[in-house]
Amino acid sequence: EVQLVESGGGLVQAGGSLRLSCGASGFTFDGYAVKWFRQAPGKEREGVSCINSDGRTYYPDSVKGRFTISRDSAKNTVYLQMNALKPEDTAVYYCAVLKFHACWGDGYHYRGQGTQVTVSS
Repeated sequence: EVQLVESGGGLVQAGGSLRLSCGASGFTFDGYAVKWFRQAPGKEREGVSCINSDGRTYYPDSVKGRFTISRDSAKNTVYLQMNALKPEDTAVYYCAVLKFHACWGDGYHYRGQGTQVTVSS
């Protein structure tokens, strides 16, 4: 059975940092792009970072320069380092294994249950 498990969320003050982890069991990230999404209550799901199988990364303007996605093949884990957090970053964050080796679209094979990130002002 494939499971993706996110961890590292929590409550942080504005300007603080968190590092989210996405670990997989029953599956290896190698060869696939992985994307971090977030969804806040009453808002649309938003992709906040993506990493190709070759390590190339992509970010929307809303988080560019503050968030960094990375992958560690040895640990079969993908990370999201979030710095300079803002209250508007508050959301449930979850990782997903995309259907391709590159960050094309939002279609995914697997998705985790998410981890809550709350940024207080």
